[in-house]
Amino acid sequence: MPLELVPVRCLTDNYAWLLHGNGQTTLIDAPEAAPILAELAARGWTLDLIALTHHHADHIQAVPELVAMTFAKVLGNAQDAARLPPLDIATRPGERIEICGEPAEVIDVSGHTIGHVAFYLPDSDMAFTADSLMALGCGRLFEGNPQMMWDSLSRLNALPGETLICSGHDYCLGNGAFALSVDSGNDALRQRLDDTASGRRPCAPATLDDERATNPFLRVAELRSPLEMSDASDAAVFAELRARKDRF
Repeated sequence: MPLELVPVRCLTDNYAWLLHGNGQTTLIDAPEAAPILAELAARGWTLDLIALTHHHADHIQAVPELVAMTFAKVLGNAQDAARLPPLDIATRPGERIEICGEPAEVIDVSGHTIGHVAFYLPDSDMAFTADSLMALGCGRLFEGNPQMMWDSLSRLNALPGETLICSGHDYCLGNGAFALSVDSGNDALRQRLDDTASGRRPCAPATLDDERATNPFLRVAELRSPLEMSDASDAAVFAELRARKDRF
């Protein structure tokens, strides 16, 4: 049985994700304690593990309060430990860990930050990508460069198409508007935006296949010609898209 997945809206536009199964509960990222504690209480769950994707404050700032209240262990990338809360479990990209009793892969998705990781749970077909691959977009490059981010997105894009992409923010309106500006003839994109606006489906999470069909940062091959970059590398097309999004 796949793990039970619960999105928790935090702060202005953050997502935290609760996973439950096999008698265990894990939180992916910790933006704000109150809504997370409320969700745990409503479901009668005890938090066992907090898995952190990267060091930005809006993903880690609730860790001290949550640990004080729940005694949960904290897991994160050993390579970024100096910028994370104290880690009980230090992992590294390429390692396999357990989350709620299921195997999980730690994937390097540096670009938004150096040391950003994603967690992929193949048995439940879920990937927690935070601020790397996002619904209809990708994270801004604060520390990495376009080639680094393109490599990270390519690693995620190699996952099975049915993988549910659970990202760190709800930027759907802005990301959707930008996607239309560079991919206006994309019927799948228009349908996804219509379905989201009407409430027929949430913008996130979405499957990797959905992102492949609608997310411009995974569609560099299709957008190379419209961008008049027919001879450019994938990374160069991605860099142009990211620069346009930064100015959008």
